Amino acid sequence: MNRTNIPQTDSIQELADFWDTHDLTDFEDELEEVTAPVFDNSVSVQLKSEELEIIKTLAKLRGISPANLIREWVLEHIEVK
Repeated sequence: MNRTNIPQTDSIQELADFWDTHDLTDFEDELEEVTAPVFDNSVSVQLKSEELEIIKTLAKLRGISPANLIREWVLEHIEVK
């Protein structure tokens, strides 16, 4: 069987174009399980327990998760270009 290889690229557009025209089941022999995160877009922030409790309380009052509250605070203070 003559087939195209899976592109070895970090380009999301190139990969999307490839998978738009190919079937994953044709490449089962090339697939491998990935246990580590592929995209890491998180940051760990060290807080004192009392600081975390305050954040949890404020988030609960707003009906959102503590992570979403912290994200809102960060976005209020940065300018994305």
